[in-house]
Amino acid sequence: MENTVAQDTKMAEFLKVADQVAAEYAGRRGSVIPVLQKVQDQIGYLPPEVMQRIGERLGVPPAQIFGVASFYAQFRLEPVGKYVVKVCHGTACHVQGAGAITDALCDELGVADGETTEDGKFTVESVACLGCCSLAPVIMIEDNTYGRLTPDEARKIVREYGD
Repeated sequence: MENTVAQDTKMAEFLKVADQVAAEYAGRRGSVIPVLQKVQDQIGYLPPEVMQRIGERLGVPPAQIFGVASFYAQFRLEPVGKYVVKVCHGTACHVQGAGAITDALCDELGVADGETTEDGKFTVESVACLGCCSLAPVIMIEDNTYGRLTPDEARKIVREYGD
């Protein structure tokens, strides 16, 4: 019961954010993507209830909101960890061992690629390219980029974030 109250409180906060952001963009054409981006920046992902509310506030069918959110890779429909560990799998990183980096991180954190740790601290996410080809292989955590990694170095980096 207590967990349900906490979840309801959290969703009420999320809906308040959706209301505030949608109000900023009210009446503007082409506002769906900026509203989704701003709401996601504030709450971390886009739960169905929030997308429903955004649609109501913008006067856009909820199916269209969901269609946009599910089409673009930048939007998250599930919660992510406090730290999203992005592993570059572009050509240069792939050739330099990105697969081994991803495997080491998933092993270290006990998750599969794309999953979040049980404690909600980390999400491992393979991405197409981080634009740091000269540093391959590369991971990014928050705004920090780590390059020329070995699997053991990648493990050490996430351990430092875990402390």
